Amino acid sequence: MNVFPQRSRRYEKWRYTVLYILIVTIFGFFLLRLFDLQILQGSAYVAQANENRTRIIRDPAIRGTIYDRNGFILAQNVASYNVVVTPGYLPRDEGDTQSIFRGLSGLIDMPVNLGDTDEETVRAFTPCLSELGISEVVFIASTNWPYQPTALKCNVPQEVAMVVMENREKWPGIDVEITPVRQYPTGELTSEIIGFLGPIPAILEDYYVERGFVAARDKVGYAGVEQSLNDILAGTNGLRRVEVNVAGEIIRNLAEPIDPIPGDDIYLTIDTRLQAIAREALIDEMAFWNNFAGRTISNNGVVIAMNPKTGEVLALVSYPNFENNRMERVIPGYYYEQLSNDPQRPLFNHAISAEHPPGSVFKMASALGVLNEGVVTPDYEIFDPGIITVMQRFYENDPGTPRQFVCWDRNGHGMVDFMWGVALSCNVYWYKVGGGYQDEVPGEGLGIWHMSEYAKALGYGTLSGIELPGEQDGLIPNPTWKRINLGENWATGDTYTAAVGQGFVLATPLQVLNSISTIANGGKLMDVTLIDRIVSKDGTLKQELTPSYRWDITKDPVINIYQGNNPTGETKAVEPWVVELANQAMRLVVTDGTASRYEIERHKALFQNDSSRSAGKTGTAEYCDDIAAAQGKCTFGAWPSHAWYVGYAPWDDAEIAVVAFVYNGSEGATLSAPVVRRVIDAYFELKAIDLENSQ
Repeated sequence: MNVFPQRSRRYEKWRYTVLYILIVTIFGFFLLRLFDLQILQGSAYVAQANENRTRIIRDPAIRGTIYDRNGFILAQNVASYNVVVTPGYLPRDEGDTQSIFRGLSGLIDMPVNLGDTDEETVRAFTPCLSELGISEVVFIASTNWPYQPTALKCNVPQEVAMVVMENREKWPGIDVEITPVRQYPTGELTSEIIGFLGPIPAILEDYYVERGFVAARDKVGYAGVEQSLNDILAGTNGLRRVEVNVAGEIIRNLAEPIDPIPGDDIYLTIDTRLQAIAREALIDEMAFWNNFAGRTISNNGVVIAMNPKTGEVLALVSYPNFENNRMERVIPGYYYEQLSNDPQRPLFNHAISAEHPPGSVFKMASALGVLNEGVVTPDYEIFDPGIITVMQRFYENDPGTPRQFVCWDRNGHGMVDFMWGVALSCNVYWYKVGGGYQDEVPGEGLGIWHMSEYAKALGYGTLSGIELPGEQDGLIPNPTWKRINLGENWATGDTYTAAVGQGFVLATPLQVLNSISTIANGGKLMDVTLIDRIVSKDGTLKQELTPSYRWDITKDPVINIYQGNNPTGETKAVEPWVVELANQAMRLVVTDGTASRYEIERHKALFQNDSSRSAGKTGTAEYCDDIAAAQGKCTFGAWPSHAWYVGYAPWDDAEIAVVAFVYNGSEGATLSAPVVRRVIDAYFELKAIDLENSQ
């Protein structure tokens, strides 16, 4: 009996069953996978495919031009010619390509080949800055971006660019790219105002990319109005959505391109002629006294000129500064490091950011206070023996310790009233009216709380709002500030020193100028501005200067009234006659006071000629900062001092106000006052010239 055929049939059936299950499983897996890819994840893969074939191109916008008030160019775009290569368009024949490279090499002074490239060379490659041959650059570009132009040589002469353009048909793949480069015709004359451009900082990359900037290409302002007004100047980049192939070659536009919107042109209130005169006057005066003394007294100073009626800044000099044309294409690392390590801090705008004790120019805040609060009358005379002794107390029942306060003239000025207290800058007068003195000025005199309020009314302790980055607000101290920041009670002597702009009081040169301008214009604290007008590229006027002020101290109640050290919630204004008398007192400074004397023959004609009928206030501010301490100059009673002078003219209808500050300049009347006088005289000379030319 044969049973093998029957067993075979049972065995084959089982095998077929397993095979069918295996086939169904495999096909089921692929069907499920296909369903997942096509249906469940289909939209994601379509989006990825579209992303791979599309590219967003941001066409650069033209940056706006910066002019001075008379239309003189301060910052502009100039054409820079870069020779570029697009590897994807080079001839396929290697011999033809090498022939192009040899012809181009001699023209742009770049070797054809400098050897093989390694991984480090590729990683460190930067167009125009890498010392490579043409072949190496082409190899790197063809490997990474074959259809994007890559610069071989940047900033070639126009003649070279023209030759390359003439040979474009013979040299496929080689072209000229014209890029705008920022140029500053006035250079260091206005660099503290204009600033410079640089690459987008990594920390701000997301911010700018969201606004349509290209991180590796576009530049933004790093200082001056280039930074503060960057949004106005930069414009808006264009946008193109294009289709590309796998090599990155552009095939077509996928949507209607959006053209770039050029940045607006900005006309500043600066008069470049006056800026040049102010800078020259400052440098010349410092150089003279350095030479006269046989040592370096100072190489650091500030001059600011403004129209006190409008708040327009006519000149702003911070010396030393920097040459912004050296940053027009790239910021040289060695130069930036040199500037950063310079102890004179040329990158720092001393006009708006440096906080110094204002010294006697601050007395005008005390002057308004003592008259407006009725501490003394204008005719009330106070005796100045040259030195007084005050019991220094830190709390009410403190028995105190004696402390001496001296006048700048140790011989004293005798009997002094308000007008001569200002004109002679008599320290003892201001000590007594500021903090009180025995029966001569009963009580606490003006007191620190009232004093700080009058200082704030003149703009101290607050930002002016000038369109420059980095402005500081100075410091107007009071007992609360001292307890919080120093952990000490307010002392009697703190009020005395504050009354003359010393001690804890700090101010920027711009604040000092704005405070005196407020008195000069009759009481209006102006909004300081650098912008005269903003004009679009098609000539449309988009913004024009409209002078504005924060408050009028003679009309707006800006002074808080205190009962003891506590504010009552009431406010008041400054009486107009007080402002007028302060004006007259500063006129007396020039005619018979501290600004009427000249130390050397060089200044005789300058000070005797008073055709502008100016007024002003001198300031000599003692200081002890880190530099002075390191040099061992902080000796009690013989501290070094800064030189201040603020002047304006005509004194009864001011058109211009000028401040000059010289770091470690000693006396304001000696070093700073001549600078201010030269700037004021130049202003009226330029005004006469402009008037004559307009007729």
